[in-house]
Amino acid sequence: MNLQKILTENQQQLALIVGNGINRYNSTSKVNSWDQMLLELWEKHTKVGSTIIPQGISLTEFYDALDLSRTDARVNLQKEFCNLLAGWEALAHHRMLVNWAKHFSCPILTTNFDESLSDATKLSLHHLDGPSFTDFYPWQTYFSHQPIATPDGEFAVWHINGFMRYSRSIRLGLSHYMGSVERARALIHKGEKRLFVERHRDNWNGSNTWLDCVFHRDLLFIGLGLDSSEVFLRWLLIERAKYFKHFPKRKRHAWYVYAGNEISQGQQVFLRSVGCEVVKANSYDELYSGAWSI
Repeated sequence: MNLQKILTENQQQLALIVGNGINRYNSTSKVNSWDQMLLELWEKHTKVGSTIIPQGISLTEFYDALDLSRTDARVNLQKEFCNLLAGWEALAHHRMLVNWAKHFSCPILTTNFDESLSDATKLSLHHLDGPSFTDFYPWQTYFSHQPIATPDGEFAVWHINGFMRYSRSIRLGLSHYMGSVERARALIHKGEKRLFVERHRDNWNGSNTWLDCVFHRDLLFIGLGLDSSEVFLRWLLIERAKYFKHFPKRKRHAWYVYAGNEISQGQQVFLRSVGCEVVKANSYDELYSGAWSI
């Protein structure tokens, strides 16, 4: 199995889960990694110098350490992080991927906070109906050329961990991720319209959010580390696997496609245990450019 074969054989059923790798590919910027941006904020707002994120602490925990160690409690770290994203631009490979997804009506779910994917083809902001809007968790908010009816049936760009125009939505720390887990757990497992009730397949608590794509589409992960610091997304994959055990006929596929260095054995064990096939691309060019021609 390779990326081209996955796209060719499953193009009508996929949801793309896109990480920051797409922003780092062919970029001349030296500050387009979360590590570097967090270190910049650490140097600015604490009295403890650090040129690297030390071993033994995840990126999410490092953000919480920054939040606890900052010298000025009035500083809004989420807003400052968003300011560092200013000037990021969509490149040709952003447009190619978005155009492919639009052509095949594939939703894009991104963990990125910048809006390069929606800027790539000048998408506009929309909201699906549901509970009153909150800029803490804009999970019913998406980018597309026109309003859509359902998240898992049409093309749109969704932001899993928030996005820059709503700075309070940005999920950076472990405490932020735990908040997302708590919110998702309520949608999945609580109330009359919880997901694990058979009659609520098309009308459950999260059916008007990007969560519906996670449980009811094949998933293709690209440009995403998905390591142990991705607590929220990994927890969702565990819940997804439990859902398919509960309803075997609803089982969907998932692929984690990567290039470059080998991923850890522990990561491979985790991904395979939640039903995600691990596929290595021959190059970053294949991952972000070669496979997305229409």
